[in-house]
Amino acid sequence: MVVRSIQRTLQRGALDRDIALACLAVWLFGLSYGAAAVASGFPLWLPAAASLLVIAGSSELLFIGVVAAGGSPIAAALAGLLVNARHLPYGLALPDGVLGRGWRRLLGTHLMNDESVVFALARPDLERRRAAYWACGLGVLVAWPGGAVLGGLLASVVRDTSALGLDSVFPAVILALIFPALHDRKTLLAALCGAGIAVATTPFLPAGVPVLLALAGVSVTAAQRAWSRG
Repeated sequence: MVVRSIQRTLQRGALDRDIALACLAVWLFGLSYGAAAVASGFPLWLPAAASLLVIAGSSELLFIGVVAAGGSPIAAALAGLLVNARHLPYGLALPDGVLGRGWRRLLGTHLMNDESVVFALARPDLERRRAAYWACGLGVLVAWPGGAVLGGLLASVVRDTSALGLDSVFPAVILALIFPALHDRKTLLAALCGAGIAVATTPFLPAGVPVLLALAGVSVTAAQRAWSRG
């Protein structure tokens, strides 16, 4: 039912292609994640299960990195939850009706990620936003675990996954997706402020925290609007 609705709503062409490219980037990133996890000594089932149950690349990689460095699994899990706190503003940004109701809302919430939210908010009306969100979310649900499992199987062949540069694909795709929105001066100012905060705090704070602090850039746009109204 949901898939048929998505197929009827999505426009053939640019949107389909962009979602497919985003899912391909997620799959490549999943290769790096799965290979890094197994190469660090984790059993294959762990990245495979996490990629299905968590579906949050940054949190999963952070967990792997903290535990592999000798940290506590509890501390690693708490750090992952902190990074995933960005989903709170994501949920507030999505209009009512995108996630659906009942079991669809539960599944839709589970599929919430950077890509699905970006594609949804880029659409002009509710029906297309819903279709883009679900198409991308379901695509990531297939691509991320698929890449993680294959990467884990290939870990015995590729030991140094950082040499492949696959971790740069994901942020490059996100930047390409949000670039059109930067033509708006207020959005550009907020993005630049957030980027400045993230860059300035990265050397001093744990991974993922600077990204959360970068959300403060939104306050610049809010202050501008309040000033113009006053």
